[in-house]
Amino acid sequence: MIGGAPHAAGQPELAVAYRECRQIAAAHGRTYFLATRLLSAERRPAVHALYAFARMVDDIVDHAETDVAQRYPSHAWQLPEHGPGGELELIEKQLRIVLESQEAASAAGLLGVALEPYRAATYATDTRTLVLLAVADTIHRYDIAAQHFWTFLDSMRMDVPGTARFRDRYATMAELHEYMSGSAAAIGLQVLPILGTVAPIADAEPAAAALGEAFQLTNFLRDVAEDLERGRVYLPADELAAFGVDHELLVHCHHTRRTDPRVRRALAHFIAINRDIYRHAEPGIDLLEPRVRPAIRTAAVLYASILDRIEDSDYAVFSHRAVVPRHHRLRVAATQFTAAAITR
Repeated sequence: MIGGAPHAAGQPELAVAYRECRQIAAAHGRTYFLATRLLSAERRPAVHALYAFARMVDDIVDHAETDVAQRYPSHAWQLPEHGPGGELELIEKQLRIVLESQEAASAAGLLGVALEPYRAATYATDTRTLVLLAVADTIHRYDIAAQHFWTFLDSMRMDVPGTARFRDRYATMAELHEYMSGSAAAIGLQVLPILGTVAPIADAEPAAAALGEAFQLTNFLRDVAEDLERGRVYLPADELAAFGVDHELLVHCHHTRRTDPRVRRALAHFIAINRDIYRHAEPGIDLLEPRVRPAIRTAAVLYASILDRIEDSDYAVFSHRAVVPRHHRLRVAATQFTAAAITR
């Protein structure tokens, strides 16, 4: 089953599931949500489902149960006593069970059976069930390779203490690339069948993976302080060391909320690397179906604008979070939409 909007008729669970994913995307993915507004109506629910799945997994990895409930009270994830590592195993098991069903319409029942032994709390809305139902339907509908989801979950295990793959520091850019190939590139490859291409999909995959990595490296640069609070440093140690930066200096900057000149130079170096990845990804946008290109260009331009905000703040990543103003986001989206309309 490829393409087309979810059919609510006879499948009320799907309608509710996709609606929940849309709410999650609107609340927590402002840049991506704005970009999806430029997609055709039938594609938007699938992109929302992928975003909600990634958000669900990321929040389970990053936050304890009480923190998640406080930050996202309207989207409380099921968090029994297993811990984040156990939760990732559970999510993978649940998704595999749903995908093994022949008909997406029966997925809700199968998912309910899979979840029942693990229910440790009762929520008015079982967000996890809804997200998994929507993402399973999206996988079937657009014939997305399930391997991209297992690769994503494997990378997420690298963020979880106690798992065999755990890593809180990265010695080299090659090590970081290994992480991003699952956590970011895999998401780019998940989205690609939904967007559609004018060339064989394999031709567009390298650029889609690169764009995912570009987005994630931007996140790492914006969230240096937040990651330090979680005991993580994603920026590679050897690249930092070339500028005289080590873990202790980063911690000092975080405590003082001031960016040391050595850290400032290192951040400028990583921003140059990041922009180069965006440049390598950009030609791949022309391989997408014409109608979706404005949305992806909007996402790329807006996310790259975060780098401009970091520079404009004199690299003050330890004192505030770089945010692209709403008026700028709207202006970029309008420009891309207008340009696309003119060229049609």
